[in-house]
Amino acid sequence: METYTKPKYVKKQKNISEFILLGLSYDQNIEMFCFGLFLFCYVALLAGNLLILVSIRCSSLFHQPMYYFLIHLSSMDICYTSTVTPKLIADLLVERKTISYSNCMLQIFTMHFFGGVEIFILTAMAFDRYAAICKPLHYVIIMNRKRCHLLVLAAWAGGAIHALPLFSTAIGLPFCGPNEIDHYFCDIFPLLKLACFDTYITGVLVVAFSGMVALVTFIVLFVSYGIILFTLRNLSAEGRRKALSTCWSHVTVVILFFGPAIFIYLRPPTTFPEDKIFALCYTNFAPMFNPLIYTLRNSEMKKAVRKIWCSSFFSKDSHS
Repeated sequence: METYTKPKYVKKQKNISEFILLGLSYDQNIEMFCFGLFLFCYVALLAGNLLILVSIRCSSLFHQPMYYFLIHLSSMDICYTSTVTPKLIADLLVERKTISYSNCMLQIFTMHFFGGVEIFILTAMAFDRYAAICKPLHYVIIMNRKRCHLLVLAAWAGGAIHALPLFSTAIGLPFCGPNEIDHYFCDIFPLLKLACFDTYITGVLVVAFSGMVALVTFIVLFVSYGIILFTLRNLSAEGRRKALSTCWSHVTVVILFFGPAIFIYLRPPTTFPEDKIFALCYTNFAPMFNPLIYTLRNSEMKKAVRKIWCSSFFSKDSHS
């Protein structure tokens, strides 16, 4: 009697045209609560980051390097979260959550691209603070507008270099069986579980590339802020207070964004139920808190917001 032996290598095929997303919960009441929560978070994120964009662009702060980078960070927050959250909100209202194969691949690319750009912009902001505090006499020369443009371009190039290998890995996976993704968006690790061949080596390469990028950047950021804090002992009490206020804002953003991302991507290529909660931190909550962190702890931003929006309100009031 002949026995069937599974071939060692499976011919690459993609006879799956769509994936089913299992979402956050099977409980309809929990999903309705999450719908209200994430709708509020997304509106708050859009409003907060647009407030920062308009306030900086319409004030003299735009000519300062730190706020120039902050404009780009706010733009990335909007783009990054918009790759995931609108679909998540819409899916919470329907029972069967699906995403087409092409949209799934697009989501993987855009999420890792905008996330990568955000990582490198945070690095550029750390370099700016290092130059301002550790090299104050040369700060204007070091952080001229041309160098700021180059750092932003480098951040975009870094985002592309980060996203393209992950996108190529995802688009090269063969799918010929189950199409249920145990997540609320398409990501590389959940897709590896659905592939038709042994993906252990592929998963290790993803961890080595994506996870190490996050870890190395995180270490570089904390070393740079450690150097900054060491340098602060030479400043006056007022100078220390102002510098610490700015630096702690940056450090808070770095921890909120990098902590959950490192947990998910810097480990053996597998998935856990807790991944959805950690993913919510860096796809929704961290970008939502960024505007609050940068405005409430920054006196210059608070002055700019009051000046722009109060003058706008009073000018409308006088015309009426």
